[in-house]
Amino acid sequence: MRKKRRRKIWWWVIGIVVVLAAAFGLSVASNGGPLGNKEITIGTIGPDVQVWQHIAKSKEAKQAGLKIRVKDFTDPVALNKATANGQIDVNAFQSWSYLQAYNKENKNGQLAALGTTYLEPMGIYSDRYKKISQVPDGATVAIANNPANTARGLLLLQSAGLIKLKKSFNATSGTNEIAANPKHLKFKEIDDTTGPRVLKSTDLVLIGNTIALTGHLNVLKDSIYHEKVDQSTKNNINVLATAKKNRNNARYKKLVTLYHNQKIQQWINKKYQGTKVNVQKPLSYLEK
Repeated sequence: MRKKRRRKIWWWVIGIVVVLAAAFGLSVASNGGPLGNKEITIGTIGPDVQVWQHIAKSKEAKQAGLKIRVKDFTDPVALNKATANGQIDVNAFQSWSYLQAYNKENKNGQLAALGTTYLEPMGIYSDRYKKISQVPDGATVAIANNPANTARGLLLLQSAGLIKLKKSFNATSGTNEIAANPKHLKFKEIDDTTGPRVLKSTDLVLIGNTIALTGHLNVLKDSIYHEKVDQSTKNNINVLATAKKNRNNARYKKLVTLYHNQKIQQWINKKYQGTKVNVQKPLSYLEK
């Protein structure tokens, strides 16, 4: 009888140990420990592919306990959808305004920002004119055909003194929100990834810096006008994004800290000649 009782108690002890071990394992995994230290797949576009390939191989990533695989995309919408459905863990290519516009157009499969990365200026480029003052009446402007970059381009044209926008203009507004167009500019919508290729056939082309770099253009040297490189253009700050359900993932958030590492930033500044301005701000700064 005693043996049976001892055996029963022994099995209870074993059961409790197994439950505690499992709980500990789940806790470790959720905090990025051994069971949670799986590879993170980052999807990105253009020059940012090189940035994240460098980060993935860096000793700083190893010290942070992060194993990173980089996947190259050419279509930003496809990349966001792959992130929303879990094929990609985190993506690194878009501005805050682009993310907001994407979520507005895609109610299912929402994304969330993990943190800020950099600000790089959009520029007005031309193979025909050297200064804004030389732009003639009736000039054609190639502008991105996605809402976020359309709005950003129009704000840049207003900053350059070429147009005036309505008070109702917002981060996803289009050319219908132009209040005054004294030079009678004509607008030609393009896939913004083709910007550098249409320079020879269009008077002016609005090109974001990531795309400009793929066309071997330096916004600080080759554009005839560009956004000021400061923190006031908060909607144009780039972010790391993930599926909304993963927005509090501690391991994914480590990528933000890793990106801002001093050694990593030194490499990026040298590689891209200062055109990717490091912006380390809380998400609340963007959400105001």
